[in-house]
Amino acid sequence: MTSWTSAAGLVLTDRVPAALRARWVERGWCPDQDLYTLFLERVRSHPSREAVVDDQGTLDYAALDERARRTAALLAGHGVRERDVVAVLLPDGRDTVALDLAIAALGAIALPVPPGRSDADVLGLVERARAALLVTEASRVERIERAGAPAPVLAIDGPGARRPRPYTPERRRPDPESPARVLLSSGSEGEPTMVAYSHNAMAGGRGNYVGALHEGGGPPRVLLLVSSASSFGSLGIVALIRHGATLVTTRRFDPGAALEAIERHRPTLLVGVPTMLRRMALHDREVDTSSLTTVVASGAPLHREVYDLCVRRFRRPVVNVYGSTDGVNCHTARDTGEWGPGRAGRPDPAVAEISVRDPEGRPLPPGEIGEIWALGPMTPLCHVAAPELDRERRPAGGWVRTGDLGRLGGDGVLWVIDRLRRTVIRGGVTLYPARVEHALSAHPGVDEVHCVPVPDPDLGERMCACVRPTPGRTTPSGEELLAHLRDRHGMDTRALPEHVLFLPSLPLGPTGKVCAGTLTRMATEAVLARTTVLSGDPR
Repeated sequence: MTSWTSAAGLVLTDRVPAALRARWVERGWCPDQDLYTLFLERVRSHPSREAVVDDQGTLDYAALDERARRTAALLAGHGVRERDVVAVLLPDGRDTVALDLAIAALGAIALPVPPGRSDADVLGLVERARAALLVTEASRVERIERAGAPAPVLAIDGPGARRPRPYTPERRRPDPESPARVLLSSGSEGEPTMVAYSHNAMAGGRGNYVGALHEGGGPPRVLLLVSSASSFGSLGIVALIRHGATLVTTRRFDPGAALEAIERHRPTLLVGVPTMLRRMALHDREVDTSSLTTVVASGAPLHREVYDLCVRRFRRPVVNVYGSTDGVNCHTARDTGEWGPGRAGRPDPAVAEISVRDPEGRPLPPGEIGEIWALGPMTPLCHVAAPELDRERRPAGGWVRTGDLGRLGGDGVLWVIDRLRRTVIRGGVTLYPARVEHALSAHPGVDEVHCVPVPDPDLGERMCACVRPTPGRTTPSGEELLAHLRDRHGMDTRALPEHVLFLPSLPLGPTGKVCAGTLTRMATEAVLARTTVLSGDPR
């Protein structure tokens, strides 16, 4: 196995056999070039094309390159060298994109962190990754330094920023198989994990999946609603580098402002998590959305109600993307008309081969349910500073154990059932919350729903359905929701939630998904305070 070591001693080892990586390059699935070299090809071919549209205006490819080279000079002046990890804590916009490119130009490794994370989370990630530098907004520098930053902190804006001469990259380029970016899991179910990706895995495997999302002959214009620092949001920089896209970003999500951005900037791809898309679809602002060719949903299960709302509002197909930071991707872009809850589409070998396996790692026949494994050009190198996760989730041969439960149909379509790690273990019986969420989301009185486990001294755990009632409708009773699950959807009484917590809104994490950790704490406190309905065993 090939390994790379940073100056700070961080070791990143590729868990995929080198012969497999070489085969993917031979087949044309990976470009075999580093990210900055690929970007320069775009600059030379269309320097005046819009590259980034943000709250400050528009930046073309030539201007973005100049900004990136000046940023690279700033980083080099602060000691950043090849293979150093640079943590980035910035809202989306031109500075973030230029910084991404600058890090790639230096052959360093980007560690983007969603701005919504707490200072303690940020410092923990910086320390675990042995980052050489943390780049953030001037307004946050003093607070982070006071909290004991384990690395130097650099302001990219405000009084601490300066404009050095542009940096001219050396002729020696990073190995395309070497580390380029560290992606974070959402951390919605616990502490976020870090996963290292190579230049080829980002531009190749991830680039192939991004290309399949876009319909039409011209380069895509992508309205990215999620943070570019998230795993899902990384498709923004990939679209720009690999496909010559125009990236439209906003500092924070607002459904009305997002709709206005569609009318004003004419994106072809609308990219967001289902919660965001749902809020846009229900918004009363009337705008022209005819520029859209595709609506892309990922980051959380896409329920029937949200799918139907989006199709009615945007009059465009909704592509459901199944993917994770660990290195798996599958989507419905090629068969949007055959959508169904849990349908993840047909695996693309240019992105990732999918296999469904039993607990011993043996492939299962079509139709049988097991753990989803993945291996392909987008497969990452390894987990960062977590060898125990590599031992658990990266078996021999480079495969990734996703921790997700699914099945492959006889027609090759992947269906995702639930996360193996997102379960409720009630008295030794494993319950899967996604099934309850799918069914409850179809109830007209339920606006949003997320199920979490709550501790129980007798059975270990019980399931709590956290529900945001539909505005303007009478809030359904807990008994009504149980009847809906049992009578309308035929659910076994053993699979029904035993607590229902009604909330005015569900808490969201930094990536825009429901924060399961926060919600679990809220549900646990409500159960202890006896403020849920159906408390106890309804059976």
